[in-house]
Amino acid sequence: MNSANSQWPDLPFAAWSDTCDTLQLWTQIAGKVRIARTPLVNHWWNATFLVTARGLAAPAMPYGGGTFDIVFDFADHRLEVKTSDGRADSLALRPMAVADFYAEFMERLRRLGIEVPIRTMPCEIENAVPFDRDRTHAQYNPVYAHKFLRALLQANRVMNEFRGRFIGKASPVHFFWGSFDLAVTRFSGRTAPPPKGHTPCVADWIMAEAYSHECSSCGFWPGNGGFGYAAFYVYAYPEPAGYGDTLLHTAEASYNKELGQFILPYDAVRQAPDPDALLLGFLQETYEAAADLAKWDRNALERAVTRP
Repeated sequence: MNSANSQWPDLPFAAWSDTCDTLQLWTQIAGKVRIARTPLVNHWWNATFLVTARGLAAPAMPYGGGTFDIVFDFADHRLEVKTSDGRADSLALRPMAVADFYAEFMERLRRLGIEVPIRTMPCEIENAVPFDRDRTHAQYNPVYAHKFLRALLQANRVMNEFRGRFIGKASPVHFFWGSFDLAVTRFSGRTAPPPKGHTPCVADWIMAEAYSHECSSCGFWPGNGGFGYAAFYVYAYPEPAGYGDTLLHTAEASYNKELGQFILPYDAVRQAPDPDALLLGFLQETYEAAADLAKWDRNALERAVTRP
């Protein structure tokens, strides 16, 4: 295996699905603290986490005249809370029920003088149980948590390369803890109608804010997301007529009618001779299909794909 491929770890969902489900709930607890302590930014971008060299971070949240960070470190397997006045506290990431994680995490915040009440019902999960009562989800496999980190680092790197090609309104490459995926979104500049569907445990007005403007969005699901394996996805909102019929040059990808997304399996990228080229090609051609069918002003929105 060449050095490019060796940077992309294997991430079979069957081997780490329980850990993934638990992590989604743990990150939602920290994510709800973040959303409580930051002002609303368009499309809820204030709520998201950023990928760091060691995991996922919720940085620089204001509190009591200072700020604090929350970091999930999947290299040393710790959750860390650090404040701008130099104090810090942490807890080990280990097999533990969501209810116990919730109690321990809130205790760490209180030790640092941070009181942030949150609604304990998870978001975007069917048949959810409140955090403080969930004793079912309790798995943490450090080997696969670290593989998840390594996959995030590669996806984040390539998706940032893709984001740099666009000079119109675009999101950061950021991690949504509700749906547990890494995403980056481009916008045409035009408004969009509210979504017609309903997301579990999420108010419709929240999703209306998320999808208030026409967009093309891509991302990485680490195994959750509805298809049972790690994959990259692309969708357009509102979806233009004929989008799902687009013939792609990326032979490994296909359109999933049930999800309304183009799907490229993570393993196809990981095992490709040039993973970056395969993924960038997929992201580019699916974006172009959406932009052309919806008649975006591409000349005004795009940067030439060159390096200085």
